Order: sequence, then structure tokens, then C-alpha cells
Amino acid sequence: MGKEQPEILYEDNHIIIVNKRSSDLVQGDGTGDESLDNIVRAYIKEKYNKPGDVFLGVVHRLDRPVSGCVVYARTSKALTRLSELFRTREVKKYYWAIVTDRPPAEEGILSGYLKKNEKQNKSYAYDKEVKGSKLAELSYRVLARSERYYLLEVDLQTGRHHQIRAQLAAAGCPIKGDLKYGAPRSNEGGGISLHSRRVTFVHPVKNEEITAVAPLPDDKIWKLFSNV
Repeated sequence: MGKEQPEILYEDNHIIIVNKRSSDLVQGDGTGDESLDNIVRAYIKEKYNKPGDVFLGVVHRLDRPVSGCVVYARTSKALTRLSELFRTREVKKYYWAIVTDRPPAEEGILSGYLKKNEKQNKSYAYDKEVKGSKLAELSYRVLARSERYYLLEVDLQTGRHHQIRAQLAAAGCPIKGDLKYGAPRSNEGGGISLHSRRVTFVHPVKNEEITAVAPLPDDKIWKLFSNV
């Protein structure tokens, strides 16, 4: 195998689910940095000794500083069906977030409107609808706490740009390391403490439910919650 190996959480002939590191790009962009989809393509090409180009469909994305579960399609049929599952919210995505400020309650629903500022690549939260905004809703609960941090589990009901980051910040508890949304200090390595912990959906071809769980990042803050 080559030098850089993806951490595979689930794999079959139709889909592959990978644990993304906080520095990885899900798909290539203008930076020219190596992207996770190219790393996964190289892995498939070598493992299965495939000639020519390897098909890999990008179904959804995680922000670059976010870690955790990323689902890719290995066939065009799986890509079409998975894209529809994501579009219709039939994929359940659970995120874990570490915050330093106490959340508004032990559990709750955050509902409001988000408007994306393209120039800043940032979303702004509003209590009421404004021109160009979209409804955003998530539920959260406190899973654990340490002396300085709170671990939240977030269940997304909508999938807006930077939704978890913007809504938690608007609720007074920005994600640790997320300078863009009000965290006082960056994390080592430039990532933020937001992790796509678990995805669950009905397999697009086999018609059986599958769940993938992404191990937590290997750093001292996440290790505080390794027993949760």
C-alpha cells in the first residue's frame, strides 16, 4: 500500500465510508492540496488492482476543519441513490462538538434562520427570516463534561452552510478552536472540535440499515471524553 492510507469505516462494492481528519479536504479545491477523494481513489486502485480511472462519487461534504464520517459512492447507481437519501434527509448524521461555554440547557432545539456571506465564507444566524436566509434547525444534548469543557451530541434536522458552527455560536457556546465563529483560541493543527461521529442509513443497493462510527481524533482534549 502507498504512503498515505485512509481510515476505512465501512466498505463494499457500492460505498465506502472514511474517517476524515480535520485537515483533509473532502474534494479537491483551488488550493492544490491533496484531497481525501483522491487518497481513497488511490487506495481502491491499489487494493483491487483496477486499471484506468477509479470511479468515486462525492455524496456530501464536511468543512475542512471538521473530522469524522464521510460517505463516498463507488458506483454511479449508488451515487444517485445516496444523493437522494442525503437530499431527503434519510441519512441520520450525529455530530460531537466540544464547547467551553455552558450551553443554554442540558438538551434543546436550536431553530432560526441562517444567511451565508459568500465573501466571508461564513453564515450568520437570525431569529426571524431575512432576505436570502434559510430555516435551520438542530437538536443537541450534553453527553458529558470535564472541568473546562462540555461534550455535545448534535442531531441535524436541516443541512445548512456551517450550520452547527453558526447556531452553537449564536447560542453562546462556539465550538472549541472555531475562530471564525467566536472561539478565543485556535486548536493545534488548525482544526475545530467538531466531529461527524456517526451516520446511519439504508444501504442504497442491499436495502439493509448500516451504521458507521468514526473513532475520535487522537488529541488530548478528545481523550477527555474517550469513555463516553
